[in-house]
Amino acid sequence: MSLPIVAIVGRPNVGKSSLFNTLLGRRRSITEPTPGVTRDRVSEICDIDETIYFELVDTGGHGVVDRDDLQEDVERQICFAIERADLILFIVDAREGLTPLDRATADLLRDRTERVRLIANKVDEPHMATQIGEFIKLGFGEPLPVSAKNASGKWALLDFLRERLSNWNTDRPEDPALKIAIVGKRNAGKSTFINSLAGESRVIVSEVPGTTRDSIDVRFEKDGRVLVAIDTAGIRKKNKLADSIEYFANERAMESIRRADVVLMLIDATVPVGQIDKKLIHTIVEEFKPCVLVVNKWDLAAERATTEKYGEYLGKVLPEMSYAPIAFTSALDGDNVDRTIELASSLMRQSKTRVSTGKLNQAIQEAVEFKPPSSAKGGKPAKIFYATQIDIQPPTILLFVNAPDRLPKDYERYLLNRLRESLPYAEVPMRLMLKARRARSADVLKYEEQA
Repeated sequence: MSLPIVAIVGRPNVGKSSLFNTLLGRRRSITEPTPGVTRDRVSEICDIDETIYFELVDTGGHGVVDRDDLQEDVERQICFAIERADLILFIVDAREGLTPLDRATADLLRDRTERVRLIANKVDEPHMATQIGEFIKLGFGEPLPVSAKNASGKWALLDFLRERLSNWNTDRPEDPALKIAIVGKRNAGKSTFINSLAGESRVIVSEVPGTTRDSIDVRFEKDGRVLVAIDTAGIRKKNKLADSIEYFANERAMESIRRADVVLMLIDATVPVGQIDKKLIHTIVEEFKPCVLVVNKWDLAAERATTEKYGEYLGKVLPEMSYAPIAFTSALDGDNVDRTIELASSLMRQSKTRVSTGKLNQAIQEAVEFKPPSSAKGGKPAKIFYATQIDIQPPTILLFVNAPDRLPKDYERYLLNRLRESLPYAEVPMRLMLKARRARSADVLKYEEQA
């Protein structure tokens, strides 16, 4: 059974995102004094004392004048949130008092009065609690005074939520079986891809670059499993970021890579692979994240190249991802989107696989016998004794050698490539760690006898 949904609604700049972060206990939504920062529905699983769980939804400001003319899209997302919410926190600004936009928001909620709780935010000083009576005119009773800035009133709000949600199934939700970050440069089709997965207009899609500003977690079910897809802002070069909003959006996208199990790197098939794509790939490689190279908008490029030729092109421009699988999709039409998720699930399984020490050392021995190591600094080469797998996600191999500094980096890469061929890690990154150890007769691989 799904969790109850609590939506935060109000005009621009009343502190909706700040209250969202306060209730979560961490900074999740971008908070800026600029009106219209939040556009999509940002949702997170929230809990009260780890006993009552609910889905908390942040929304854009009702009546916002968006600089990219996305007002209608923002309003549509607000309406989606209102329609699906089991409880609505209607936020007003105690410092600015009652405004026409507050009244307009109240009219939007009028036929849902029994589900609405009026919250007066920015009651930062105790005396301000006596100045919020005018909001009773909105028709939703006396407002609950809070300050998202200093968390005053938070516990009273949580008590209200606890009482109102007591008749719902608020058990801890099932952890997602797979978290997928969908990254790429601007206009690569990330939001369209997310909506195709979710089967609904979950995030705003527009030809305007930079439409998505925050990282949006979208929970959905596939084949009986709960999955989370993370839509991220399109990445730009840092010297081209227009303001702090874009800066935080960039940072959230990078953080999404770190918290994902698998990354879908969307590449726009209609334009050449550029520096932004390569920067993202570099981050994915540095974080040792399994990755599917998703060539999107393939319907617009299929006449110019075959999948084989385009795959060869990616191998040349992104050589560090030569092991990653490639999916050709058209998110707008939904073509091959589900297949991409199947690939991501396969990568997850590979990344979580453990192999026996015997099988691992047999693979190491075969690699060493085929190509013994040379020395990184001249003189005697390093001697490899044995290896053991010490972790998963990524599969991490600890290699015992007599002198780690003598093993060349290119030989480490050679070993990883050979292990990827002989072990069940064909399409995922691996981490190789070296540890010094003196030789013992039982440790030394057969190749040492031939040295």
